[in-house]
Amino acid sequence: MRYADVVALDRTTTSFESGRSVALVGANGSGKSTLLLLLADLLSPTTGDVVRADGIEAAFVAQQHGHHDWMPLPVDEVLRMGCYRRRGLLGRITRSDRAEVEQVAARLEVGDLMSRSFGELSGGQRQRVLVAQALIGAPGLLLLDEPITGLDLPSQETILRVIDDEVARGAAVVFSTHHLEEAKRADRVMLLAGCVIADGTALDVLRPEYLAMAFGGRLLEVGGRSLLVDDHGHGHGDDHHHDDVGHRHLHQPEHAAERQGIAEDAEGDGT
Repeated sequence: MRYADVVALDRTTTSFESGRSVALVGANGSGKSTLLLLLADLLSPTTGDVVRADGIEAAFVAQQHGHHDWMPLPVDEVLRMGCYRRRGLLGRITRSDRAEVEQVAARLEVGDLMSRSFGELSGGQRQRVLVAQALIGAPGLLLLDEPITGLDLPSQETILRVIDDEVARGAAVVFSTHHLEEAKRADRVMLLAGCVIADGTALDVLRPEYLAMAFGGRLLEVGGRSLLVDDHGHGHGDDHHHDDVGHRHLHQPEHAAERQGIAEDAEGDGT
């Protein structure tokens, strides 16, 4: 995937299985958001194809970072917008739709906020509302761009619990993160730096040598634990810009090919 002359995400062949969670890990500009947008059909690949199994619907929750401060709608209406995927913009909201809205609101613990204006909510409340909206219709593919970054602890715990519940339901859940502890919760981890550096279990992927490659050497060993040093706080589109010279060379196809033994293609059925 290219943006002008910049390789945002190099060629790769992979698949995402139903009933499994996948954590995308990498520095800013590594291609995490690009991959999520491709899977959500919000971007078209410059080469190759993104194929989704028949009947699999996707729901995407983008990063917030204040993007919805202006939204004057009540929470109830924001949640009902999740029904538009199956009803269309002019479709009538049915009794079963309203029941589902109440159900997902309870799951994300926002049922008491239904009459509140979305724009007046805290960051954690907004994110829980947006995740609840994404659950309308029980999508087979749930895509989350840094879903718990910067949130209060109760909101983090609620969203992580819902991710586990969706995987147990049989959905494929793909989420991006900067946090290694969050990534370790996933069934599978993809480590990105404009290409796939490593792909497998957290134990196999989150190793110091791979992390050093992905984060341009910005890895500290403190008390026997690996800590990432990464400038965080990017909004939509920052994965389109690659200003980190330390790992830019990893984005080139020939370097990806050299690491073919490191980056394994995931095989499996599903999305």
